[in-house]
Amino acid sequence: MRQVRAISRKDSEPADFDVEAITDAVGHYLAGFANGEGSFNLSFRPRGDYRQPWKISLCFNVSQRDPAVLLLLREQLRCGTMRQRTDGVWYYEVNNLADIERHVIPFFRRFGFLAPTKQRDFAKFCELTALILQRRHLTPEGVREILEIRRDMNDGGKRRYTEEEILARCNIGESSETARQTPAQAPAMR
Repeated sequence: MRQVRAISRKDSEPADFDVEAITDAVGHYLAGFANGEGSFNLSFRPRGDYRQPWKISLCFNVSQRDPAVLLLLREQLRCGTMRQRTDGVWYYEVNNLADIERHVIPFFRRFGFLAPTKQRDFAKFCELTALILQRRHLTPEGVREILEIRRDMNDGGKRRYTEEEILARCNIGESSETARQTPAQAPAMR
């Protein structure tokens, strides 16, 4: 069985980044490509080793069978990693918050998107980035705000955890007594 191949930014040139150094032709080409193939995501991962019950992470990613455009995107943004799945599909992703703030957001603010849905998702991604940078994701109010902002991203998309599951694990949205109760056991079959 083939393993997932990964290419890290750490193995290449330093991460000095100047969005103004990117030519208009290359920048608009890459933004157009990301308009069709990219996505801006926010994920919740349950964590037992955090003070908070969830690790909340942002990620910009693009996938494609041919890695050429993804390599160019990584070269221009000067951050992120690439990996190849066993089925041959390559992924370029940036999930480091500092890189999102200093590289991804300035790039797409400069070059933009044509599709209204991608414009909306990017605007929400920027809002979420600001919220997390302000550490508001560590408060119950911030988690609610994040869920509200995320609700329409990627047209509602497929979510691993429902808003109710996220809020319940944070003991938000219900009284604390209700959140602590365990589900009633089903009667024994006779």
